[in-house]
Amino acid sequence: MIFLGAIAVVALWFILSYNGLISARNMVKNAWSQIDVQLKRRYDLIPNLVELVKDYMSYEQETLTKVVQARQHAIEVSGVKEQAQAEAQLTASLRQLFALVENYPQLKANENVGRLQEELTTTENKISFARQHYNDSVMRYNTKLQTIPTNFIATMFNFAAEAYWETPSEERGPVKVDLR
Repeated sequence: MIFLGAIAVVALWFILSYNGLISARNMVKNAWSQIDVQLKRRYDLIPNLVELVKDYMSYEQETLTKVVQARQHAIEVSGVKEQAQAEAQLTASLRQLFALVENYPQLKANENVGRLQEELTTTENKISFARQHYNDSVMRYNTKLQTIPTNFIATMFNFAAEAYWETPSEERGPVKVDLR
C-alpha cells in the first residue's frame, strides 16, 4: 500500500511539473503574440504617416525611404533577437522622421499628422508593456527549466529556454541632448 502511495505521489508530481512547464511555455507564446499584435498595429500606422508627410517633405525622401525600408525589414524578420534589432532600426528611423516633422510648421499644425504621431506614441507604450510582460514570462519559464525538480522533466522532454527581448547595444547609450 505504501508503495502504491509513493507511485501515486511521484506520478502526481510528474503530471503537475509537466503541466506547469507547458503552462509557462504557453504564457511565453501568448506574451510574444501580444508583442506581435502591437507591432502589427505599428506597421499599419507607419504607411499612413509616410503618406501624409511625403508631400510636405519633398527634400526628405531619403528619410521616408529609410522608414519604409525599416518597416519592411521588421515585418520580414523572425526570432526574438532579430526582431529586437529590426525594431530598434525602425524606432530610430521614426525618431528621425519625427525630428524632421518639427522643422515643418505646416506638418506640426496638421491635425492628422498629430493624431498619427499620438497613435504611434500610444502604440510604442503598448509595445513596451508587451515586451516587459514577455520578458517576465520568459523569466518564469526559464526559471522552471533551471530549478530542481522540474529541470528533470524539462530535460526529459526537451523543453528549450526562451530568449529575452533585449535592447540592442547601440540603443543602450546615453541620450544626446543639444540645447543650442
